[in-house]
Amino acid sequence: QDIMNLAENWTTDPVRVEIEPESVANASVEQKIYIVTAEQKINVLYNLITQQNLDRVMVFVNRRDETRDLTTKLKALGLRVAMLSGEIPQHKRLRTLENFRNGRLRVMVATDVAGRGIHIEGISHVVNYTLPEDAEDYVHRIGRTGRAGATGTSVSFACEEDAFLIPAIETLLGEKVLCTHPEPELLA
Repeated sequence: QDIMNLAENWTTDPVRVEIEPESVANASVEQKIYIVTAEQKINVLYNLITQQNLDRVMVFVNRRDETRDLTTKLKALGLRVAMLSGEIPQHKRLRTLENFRNGRLRVMVATDVAGRGIHIEGISHVVNYTLPEDAEDYVHRIGRTGRAGATGTSVSFACEEDAFLIPAIETLLGEKVLCTHPEPELLA
């Protein structure tokens, strides 16, 4: 409103132009939600990355402690992984992004600090390890893939703790998201 007041006071016959996207989410991103238990998430994530031989995967969680915990688990499983959250100093964030960009890291576990404004070519998959509490954050997270004409895949995990967030996401998107159980090989 302050900008509108300023425009009215300092311009002659101002015109307001509003632009809305045709679609809230990028149409080049395939979206699916796996219905899992909290205990199954780590197996499904690890198997998804290794069985599909994924190179650049962004995995989003909601809290800093979750980034630390998940990063530790994935490193123990032998994956090249780093974390990106608000507790990481800026110079280390930039180094982590550069290592992810140039392929030295296979997986980046991040909070929503990385959900907006970061563009890295070649991110094939975005995984919502925990569903975001704000539906708009979902759109920003999945927007890290399927950029600049490329296609991408968003896989979200919904468990007993956060499945109730799905309706708000679907309302914002204006469409249903495919909710399914993971394939048996992903549960192994």
